[in-house]
Amino acid sequence: MIHHVEIYVSDLERSIQFWTPLMERLGYESERWSGGMNYLDGESTYLCFLPAPSEHVGAGYHRKRVGLNHLAFQASSRTLVDELTEWVKENGYTVLYEDRHPYAGGPGYYALFCEDPDRIKVEIVAPSES
Repeated sequence: MIHHVEIYVSDLERSIQFWTPLMERLGYESERWSGGMNYLDGESTYLCFLPAPSEHVGAGYHRKRVGLNHLAFQASSRTLVDELTEWVKENGYTVLYEDRHPYAGGPGYYALFCEDPDRIKVEIVAPSES
């Protein structure tokens, strides 16, 4: 079981503008603290965003380098995936694989793939239809 994941970001306030509405719609609780922002699942696991040390911000992030490729979250429904897709577009964030959306993960795999302000890939997966 993962306890928490910490992610450095280039601009904490800009990241909070993306992550807080997204995570709250997925059922996470946000918790601001002096050093960053946590998103808690209500039990023991949380995601933490911190400002990267200024001397390291220039290197940037890319999911194809060694390290984190992407974060994937379970949505409660296809409707929520659709709502989040519209929210991403309306707020000027990037929907990935838009030409294959919402089946970019393959037939029957209903998901949103997008990027946060630092280009961290985020995947929101709908439950399988029975």
